[in-house]
Amino acid sequence: MKIPFVNAYAQLPDACFAKLPPTPVRAPRLIRFNYPLAQELGIDSSAASDQDIADIFAGNRVPDGADPLAMAYCGHQFGQLNPQLGDGRALLLGDVIDQQGRQRDIQLKGSGRTPFSRGGDGRSPLGPALREYILCEAMYALGVPTTRALAVVSSGEQVVREQPEPGAVFTRVAASHIRVGTLQLFALRQDEQALRALADHVLERHYPHLDRTADDRYVQLFAAICRRQAELIAQWLLLGFIHGVMNTDNMTLSGETIDYGPCAFMDAFKAGQVFSSIDQRGRYAYQNQPAIGQWNLARLAEAMLSLFPGDEDAAIQQATTILKDYNNIHSQAWEQGMVRKLGFSSVVAGDVQRIAGLLELLEQGALDYTLFFRRLGQVTQPNADRSPVLSLLNLPDCRNNAALERALHEWLDEWQQQLAQRETESAEVIARMQSVNPAIIPRNHRVAEAIEAAENDDFSVFETLLSALEQPYAEQAAFEHYQLPPEPEQKVLRTFCGT
Repeated sequence: MKIPFVNAYAQLPDACFAKLPPTPVRAPRLIRFNYPLAQELGIDSSAASDQDIADIFAGNRVPDGADPLAMAYCGHQFGQLNPQLGDGRALLLGDVIDQQGRQRDIQLKGSGRTPFSRGGDGRSPLGPALREYILCEAMYALGVPTTRALAVVSSGEQVVREQPEPGAVFTRVAASHIRVGTLQLFALRQDEQALRALADHVLERHYPHLDRTADDRYVQLFAAICRRQAELIAQWLLLGFIHGVMNTDNMTLSGETIDYGPCAFMDAFKAGQVFSSIDQRGRYAYQNQPAIGQWNLARLAEAMLSLFPGDEDAAIQQATTILKDYNNIHSQAWEQGMVRKLGFSSVVAGDVQRIAGLLELLEQGALDYTLFFRRLGQVTQPNADRSPVLSLLNLPDCRNNAALERALHEWLDEWQQQLAQRETESAEVIARMQSVNPAIIPRNHRVAEAIEAAENDDFSVFETLLSALEQPYAEQAAFEHYQLPPEPEQKVLRTFCGT
């Protein structure tokens, strides 16, 4: 296998990482390799057997040109600063320039202990590796900026968490793995050389449109990072996605979603929904994600202040102005996305109240979020049969009553009237709605089914689910059952990170 490594990150100051090889596993076996992504990365696997691929992406054989390293960073975890984190079970094999000229990281997760393991075993159970593969590729298909899944390999070893579990190594591809916590580490250490080198690397790598000679280039960089995060979190909300661990070490400076540990997509709508088993106080609940994003960015601002021009007061003022603008950027992205979900081409006065009223109805009735918006596209006309939407009132979770049904009819009446007044082409309305309201999402119970089967050495459920998720906005007769929410006995109430 030929991988065209360039390894730009490895050229940064030594304080940014620790170099070491992965720890081999006992019996690597390939579960899945993402051939289209490999081709995109310029990887030539034409002469590689499944065992060759398994050996490389389990860490048993370091490919030519790789320069493996564990990245150093710190972070605020659930609001508390942990001054020393870093890749405790991951190694960056190296970075490549893909077919579109973009620099991208290739990282092994579960590849053994590193200097940052903090007593951990450096390994990953099979379940979290498969979950991350599924969620990465599902988010990519949904159009959300995300890390990608290149490979998953079973290790032939047991990993002990609450009980022994089969182990695996997951290969993640990212625009980069540089996080808010990466800059925090060097600000905390007062290592100005490493801080500036990292900031310059991020500027060149992720924001090449910015003027790298301008006096305020780091202010511009901070503003650009804030914009990407504000828009990214809006995309999460529009799809009913809950990250689960929005710590500063899990927010990338590239603007990609990273770390699919205790995350989930909502079934029944609930603004305060939490899925993470470790989020006891709901810090990272669905409705809190925008504010947490801003909080994390405030920590980034603190880390970058010394790079801003002027004295400390001027730097704080510049950061504060940008952080205030974050709210406007996020709100605009979310409002524009929501009106498209409702079939409108633009936001007008009254839309925010209309959306708020709908979400209140969805929560009152515990209506399925994804199905509601998908089926709404079938009832855009005043004379349309409303049964596709009204049948959601009969789902097991729904708290149906006569008042809810009346209120829903009233909302539909007013929405249809608005559509008739504002949008002239019904075909365009339906196409718009179908392009942003997915038919299929990686529902928690389906992910759990795939993991449970795989833990019993049956990967067919995993493969079928991945196939269903490849075209989430299309109506696929073969995968209709993947649209449905769980039955009461199928519900997954908590998700785990696997560390």
